[in-house]
Amino acid sequence: MNALTRQFLVWVTSGPRSYADAMEAWRTSCPRQSIWEDAVRDRLVTIERAGDGSMKQANVMITARGRRLLARSQASAPRLTGSETKPRNRARRLRTGSSSGA
Repeated sequence: MNALTRQFLVWVTSGPRSYADAMEAWRTSCPRQSIWEDAVRDRLVTIERAGDGSMKQANVMITARGRRLLARSQASAPRLTGSETKPRNRARRLRTGSSSGA
């Protein structure tokens, strides 16, 4: 699993995530960074509609397949913590080339 996919799955599992939160935090204008679409396509996450059935109230959930893949990757890679799990800091580091996460 690549590092960005792993980071996305860690983020999804670290607390309740709405579809709106995921779209805001993980949106990209770069077609080569399609982590969101890749995770859905690969059945690593699923979108569960709630309430009125609209996407506005939908939740993003990791699938059993995603959990297995994440567990295997965590056994073989350093654990992500702190600013590494925050998509906003990740995006800022990518734009600025900074490795400090600030």
